[in-house]
Amino acid sequence: MTTGTPRVDKFLALYNSLSSENLQSLQQLYHPDVEFIDPVHQLRGLAALTEYFNHAYARLQRCTFSAEQSMEQQQQAFISWHMQFSHTAIGAGKMIDVAGCSVLQYQDDLIIYHRDYYDLDQMVFQHLPVLGWLTGKVKQQMSKTAG
Repeated sequence: MTTGTPRVDKFLALYNSLSSENLQSLQQLYHPDVEFIDPVHQLRGLAALTEYFNHAYARLQRCTFSAEQSMEQQQQAFISWHMQFSHTAIGAGKMIDVAGCSVLQYQDDLIIYHRDYYDLDQMVFQHLPVLGWLTGKVKQQMSKTAG
């Protein structure tokens, strides 16, 4: 799927082909001084980002991204996406669908800033036996008090 925005298309293509076997391809997308932020990590530098992906992709069985909406203007890009993945340590390896978005800033046609927004509960917690039950109870209680 192409978005009509060249940088976002390159971003999606790389992420949809990424595996533990080709992490060196991150250097085609990211600036050496990249800042990467997601709900779990805040990293600085391509070496730290590569190490993060090395750990994340070690037991990842499958991961694909599809674009919902995207925008690219000057040195910035935005993409909302759905990620489908299966990981041996989460949800017994079943396919999990997570909605999220990425904010990207570029320097010299490489990503210098990448921030991901997604629901960590949707991605991880609800698929773990005790935490899934606990976060479900918290959401249930919050919906009662909000109403």
